Amino acid sequence: MKDDMIKMDYNTNLTIGSLFDGIGVFPLSASRYGISPTWASEIEKAPVSITKRHFPHMLHLEDITKIDGGEIPPVHVITFSPCQNLSNIGKREGLAGSQSSLFYHAIRIIEEMRCATNGAYPVITVWENVMGAFSSNNRLDFKAVLESFTKTDIPMPTSGEWANAGMVRGKDVGVCWRLLDARY
Repeated sequence: MKDDMIKMDYNTNLTIGSLFDGIGVFPLSASRYGISPTWASEIEKAPVSITKRHFPHMLHLEDITKIDGGEIPPVHVITFSPCQNLSNIGKREGLAGSQSSLFYHAIRIIEEMRCATNGAYPVITVWENVMGAFSSNNRLDFKAVLESFTKTDIPMPTSGEWANAGMVRGKDVGVCWRLLDARY
């Protein structure tokens, strides 16, 4: 019977692209689980030098505003984390702030890649952010994030506050979120 069993190959050769890469935390974490870092976008020279040292074969795309998602190598996973203006510290400009408004460029790049690959890539998108994303702009920024991913009108919760975990579905995309305490 053992000879009749189908052997499963779990080596899927997944790939990752990292927007707002910083010092390459997402590519580093992914690489430890066999996911290949393919490209990253970061404009700060010091973090780029770190990722170039750790991932010499990873393509560096630099400025997110100049990237066309349909012209870069498609990847299974895109990660991004523009959080400066969403933090509970500082001016709390939310998605209207100069750094966090770059979120919309990430969404554009994802859509361009999906269009260029007939919806095949990316398979997963990870938006990592701060707790302030739930409350900035009178809680409307998180609604805008959900709507940007799903292309669907998402109603505000009747409680007026976003739950620490949840899911919404659009026509083609489902979004799940969970608030985690970084201490753990």
